[in-house]
Amino acid sequence: MRLDKFLKVSRLIKRRTVANEVSDLGRVYVNGNPAKPSKQLKEGDIIKIEYANSTVCARVLKVPQNNVSVQEAPSLYELIND
Repeated sequence: MRLDKFLKVSRLIKRRTVANEVSDLGRVYVNGNPAKPSKQLKEGDIIKIEYANSTVCARVLKVPQNNVSVQEAPSLYELIND
């Protein structure tokens, strides 16, 4: 699954267009490297998102085939402390 779609489906970022913009600005890293919105994710990847006043790190636990419910979304990733 593409990075931008995963961020939206997992509810780490609310809209896919916002996920695209944040990635294009170089504020999203996958496994320590700046990532484009089209980056293909796999289980075990570490995503780091730099917001204006905070940073969120998450490990991908499961890559869904399509959209998931709001209750299922948190099961797709695990938050990590830096």
